[in-house]
Amino acid sequence: MATSCTVVGALIITIMFAAAFTNPGGNNQETGLPILMHDKLFKLFIVTGSISLFSSSTSVLMFLGILTSRYAEEDFLRSLPRKMIIGLFALFFSIATMMIAFSAALLLMFRGKYRIVIPIISLAGVPIILFVLVQFRLLVDMLVSTYGSGIFDRKMKPWF
Repeated sequence: MATSCTVVGALIITIMFAAAFTNPGGNNQETGLPILMHDKLFKLFIVTGSISLFSSSTSVLMFLGILTSRYAEEDFLRSLPRKMIIGLFALFFSIATMMIAFSAALLLMFRGKYRIVIPIISLAGVPIILFVLVQFRLLVDMLVSTYGSGIFDRKMKPWF
């Protein structure tokens, strides 16, 4: 699981790093600044792209921490599940903000052509929903087993 999520996170890092330097609308030839720099959608694109890059980097570091762990018995109780939970949350947040940045870039490029943009933006929610559906049960189980009442903390009925 950690290996697969590391690969996904690394791909998102690569895409979002490239997107930070590829501005929708291009740059002004004289100043080198983005042409759409004062547009609210451009600011949304930059902010969400940056957040996606940083949260994906966080998730990759958490998953690498799992892969390079010493795998001692006590690590399986708290340390490894905590890293997995943080990594999954960061990866989900990274995917969500990446899709928001994608949507903002589409809105910038196709201004006024909502018949094209709206269906594409609505499809951008599909990866977010799929990730939640696939990973939600694992995340809930890990949260309950790590931070819920364990087998040693349960209130047991007396046998007789």
